[in-house]
Amino acid sequence: MYAIIEDGSRQYRVSVGDTIEVDRRDLAEGQEAMAFERVLLVGQGADVKIGQPFVDGASVTAKVHGEVKAPKIDVVKFKRRKGYHVKQGHRQRYLRVTVTDITS
Repeated sequence: MYAIIEDGSRQYRVSVGDTIEVDRRDLAEGQEAMAFERVLLVGQGADVKIGQPFVDGASVTAKVHGEVKAPKIDVVKFKRRKGYHVKQGHRQRYLRVTVTDITS
């Protein structure tokens, strides 16, 4: 069984045991699990439920592993012959979770 969930502005295809990285959010102290309620599709084979836009009563539960960082991205702005150059870096932070249960 698999599900397609929406988190932020992205969609993820997940099944039980998958590890994904979602947008970072503030969690309560010691919170080890979270639920995704915005399920767009759930099922397998000919037994698929498609939401309009979300499937009623469906949810995906995941175990939180912690925060991880993406690789660093260098942003360089340069204009020739003007003496203008700017270098800036960015490193996005994500929340790593493992899907434990899919309910439909």
